[in-house]
Amino acid sequence: MNSPKAVLVKTGRVARIVLCSAMLGAAVPTMALAIGGASGPHVDYQVQGKLGEVVMNPYDIAPLTAVIKNGGYVIKDVTVRIVPKKDGQEIKYRVANKHLLTHGGIPVFGLYADYVNTVDVQYSKLFNGKWEQVKESYTLYAPPVYSEPNATKTLKAALFSSAEVKKVDKKYSDRLYFVNNFLHKAGKGTRAVWNNPMGGALEWNYYPQNFIVDTKGEVRWYMKVDTIYDLKSIYNAGVMMGFKQNDDGAMSWGFGQRYVKYDIMGKEVFNRELPAGYNDVSHSIDNSPNGNYFLRVASSNLKRPDGRNVRTVRDVIIEVEPSSGLVKDEWRLFEILDPYRDINMKVLDQGAVCLNIDASKAGHTMTAEELAKQDASDKFGDIVGVGPGRNWAHVNSVDHDAEDDSIIISSRHQSAVVKIGRDKQVKWILGSPEGWKKEYQGKFLTPVDSKGNKIVCEAGGSKCPGYENDEGGFDWSWTQHTAFKIDSKSKGNILYLSVFDNGDSRGMEQPALPSMKYSRAVIYKIDQKKMTIEQLWEFGKERGNGWYSPVTSLTEYQTDKDSVFVYSATAGADFDIATGAFKSDPNPYIMEFNYGSKEPAVEIQLKDTTGYQAMPFSVDKAFTK
Repeated sequence: MNSPKAVLVKTGRVARIVLCSAMLGAAVPTMALAIGGASGPHVDYQVQGKLGEVVMNPYDIAPLTAVIKNGGYVIKDVTVRIVPKKDGQEIKYRVANKHLLTHGGIPVFGLYADYVNTVDVQYSKLFNGKWEQVKESYTLYAPPVYSEPNATKTLKAALFSSAEVKKVDKKYSDRLYFVNNFLHKAGKGTRAVWNNPMGGALEWNYYPQNFIVDTKGEVRWYMKVDTIYDLKSIYNAGVMMGFKQNDDGAMSWGFGQRYVKYDIMGKEVFNRELPAGYNDVSHSIDNSPNGNYFLRVASSNLKRPDGRNVRTVRDVIIEVEPSSGLVKDEWRLFEILDPYRDINMKVLDQGAVCLNIDASKAGHTMTAEELAKQDASDKFGDIVGVGPGRNWAHVNSVDHDAEDDSIIISSRHQSAVVKIGRDKQVKWILGSPEGWKKEYQGKFLTPVDSKGNKIVCEAGGSKCPGYENDEGGFDWSWTQHTAFKIDSKSKGNILYLSVFDNGDSRGMEQPALPSMKYSRAVIYKIDQKKMTIEQLWEFGKERGNGWYSPVTSLTEYQTDKDSVFVYSATAGADFDIATGAFKSDPNPYIMEFNYGSKEPAVEIQLKDTTGYQAMPFSVDKAFTK
């Protein structure tokens, strides 16, 4: 039997347990009320205005955006204004009903980074059958810009160190520019190569830096890529390229083994792996008027004539139906063009053969013997060389001409712009006729002046009057980037084309000194029936080597302002005069010209950043239309 004392102690312990249980039970409803739950919901976040809560970075990819939730009300007639900093650029836009419904409230775009923003909104709110007109302001702090560092000694800042605004005409004061840049290679990436079969460009892997700047040089949007990108993952990494703002305002682009589409708030439209037969999308995705996407990819498995299986490099175009992801057609350029044309290969600067910039090889070229030996070896992959499985073409843009259902491609390593029909036949070639096989004779465009008189290009067709003469009036494009049809000015057989002429291997040679190199933005007029080409406009030669962009860049006509936009994306670097190698990161130029003008209406230089492409961004497309 238990003693009275033992019973008392035991009874006391039970009492304490019961008492604690009762206290805990009493506390539970109070705690539940504080955080919401089965015993009753409770809003414990701050609501600033007459609607609902504000959600910053709503889709985890765009930190300088927010959504003011509708709070359960029906709203319409919405206008958003980001109050500018002193002497800053105003961003103001109306929001279409479809965006209010999609985001469950008011999308806010264009906040200043690391700044307490004031956002003015106007809207109509329906409650109990009555509409109320509301004007109110929200105070929203947005975080600093962040970008992964890469431990290179030239890196000085996230995105860019500063922006020097040199000129902005009033006509362009409302411009926003979407910039597609990236870091140099870092230790986190390039840990894998393709096997089974070998080759391809998998190791071509750079951390992205995508952002929007205003005409004051302020960052108003940037992409935080972590939720969709992993530098160490084969199927979630690669170089982000080929950005285009679609007619619906959303952005499409590709990287590595994926092609994607997101709206500017960060909401996913689609994010897909490439179809299994293709790999390594980069450089270009074209949004055709026919509704499909044209992607510059490569073959995942090609049986070469010598019996070896390889992955190819930047030499296949596919047409993809966006709704289903089905491949509608393909252009296998190693079958359409000549993958063994090596004349341009032998004069490329090996220090800048695409984006694998290697200072130790600057100014060096490859011999015919070196190229020939390559094809007898099993050295395949993202290397300059001839034959399928090597970077013989380096196609960096594709543009679908819906008028005659053809594609226009820019092949950097052939220094050629080529138009190819749906039947896979070459329609014309813009470039020197030197080194092409007989089967391509008759496909070359003939240079003419404004009166239709033939312009003679010497040395097998590679050295045109514009090669050394400042008033030459014509030159081919050399190791060019972007060849875009100007749809609004073209009709029938007359085609206007914008090209960024990088200028390496100009005249089919390397100059005596690296400092003699220059780049150009060019507009050509092509008579597709007469097979003639006239140079209408150029810019860049007068800027000399300081504007020289050895790789990347863009020239594109803008219909909304009848202008030509130019991004000289790797210009302005500090070079070693003896070798031409980079000693610092580039300082790219954003420029916009009134059509036909030789002087820029906009000139903004970004400091200490490696650029690929850029373009005007339309807020109206994104939110109003």
